[in-house]
Amino acid sequence: MNYFKLSNKNGIEVSISPYGGIIQSLKVPDRDGKQADITLGFDTVADYQAGSPYFGSLVGRFCNRIAGGRFMLDETFYPLAVNNGINHLHGGEVGFDKVLWSIEEMKFGEAPALKLNYTSADGEEGYPGELKVEVMYSLNDTNDFTIRYRATTDKSTHVNLTNHAYFNLAGHDAGSITDHDVWINADFFTPTDAGSIPSGEIRPVQDTPFDFRKTKKIEDVINLDDEQINFCGGIDINFVLNKLPYDFSHAATAVHESSGRTMDVFTTEPGLQFYTGNNLNGINGKDGAFYKKCDAFCFETQHFPDSPNKSMFPSTRLDPGQVYDTSTVYKFGLLET
Repeated sequence: MNYFKLSNKNGIEVSISPYGGIIQSLKVPDRDGKQADITLGFDTVADYQAGSPYFGSLVGRFCNRIAGGRFMLDETFYPLAVNNGINHLHGGEVGFDKVLWSIEEMKFGEAPALKLNYTSADGEEGYPGELKVEVMYSLNDTNDFTIRYRATTDKSTHVNLTNHAYFNLAGHDAGSITDHDVWINADFFTPTDAGSIPSGEIRPVQDTPFDFRKTKKIEDVINLDDEQINFCGGIDINFVLNKLPYDFSHAATAVHESSGRTMDVFTTEPGLQFYTGNNLNGINGKDGAFYKKCDAFCFETQHFPDSPNKSMFPSTRLDPGQVYDTSTVYKFGLLET
C-alpha cells in the first residue's frame, strides 16, 4: 500500500496511510538541520494489522474509554464492543484505526492537504447512526500540521475523534522521553479509577503532580508516588483545557532541548489526554527500532473520557442536521540559540 505524503519548504515531511489514516512518519529537522522521524510506528501495513497500540492512527467513533461498554441515549440503551477489560476503548474491536480510508490530494488554502473519508455504518461497533466522517491533514510553510475532523449522522449518536500519534522529539528510535519539557494550559484534570474511567470529578491541578502550568521535565513527575500515576505506571490523564467552548487556543507545548525541537498544540477541543507510553513494553518498530516504556508521549486532543455517561462533562452528542467540526494544529519549531 502506498503512503500519501505532505512536505513543506522547511524540510518537514509527513506520510499518511489509507489504512487507519495513520501518520506513518513525521520527519522534522533539528537545530542543525538534521532530519529525524519523530513519531513511532511500523514499516508495513501488515505490521499495524498484526497489533498496534494505535500508533499514529485516527481514533473513533469515540476515542478513549466508555465505562462498561454502554450508554443510554434518548431512553435507548446501546451496548458497545468491549475491548479493554469491561470497557470500550478507542472505538471498539474494529475502530477507525483499522479501516481503509479513501484519500484525495488537494489544497487547504495554499497548503498541500489530504482529505480522508470513511462512512461508518449504522450499528458499527454498537453505535447508532450512519456516520459520515471527513478528516483533513494539511502542512503549511509556517510548520503548522493541521488535522480537521468533520462528521454528520442520520441518527443521534456520540462522537469523539482524535489522532493517536506517539511523539519523541529526539527521534522515534531515540529512547526515553523523560528528558522532554512539557507545559499544559490546564487548571483542572479528570481523575480516574484503576480502570482509567473518570469519576466525574473535575479536580484542580494545584498541589498535584499534574500542575504543568509551569514547564516541567517528564522525569520529575513520572515516578512520583501518586494514586493516579500508580494506577497506570506513569501519566495517562485527561486535562481540562483553559479555554472557552469551541475557542481555538494554545493547549500544550513539548520541548526537547538537546535537539532544539519544539511542538506546540492548538485545538478547539476541551480536553487533552497526556500519555507517557506506559504500555510500550517492548515493541519491534520501524527502521529496526525497539520501543520500550516511556519511549514516547501522546497529546490526544479530545472531549473527556466516558462523556456519554457523565452529564457533568461537555457533551459528545451529535444529532442529524448538526456537523461535528473540530481542529487541532501541531506546530513545530526550534529553540532560539
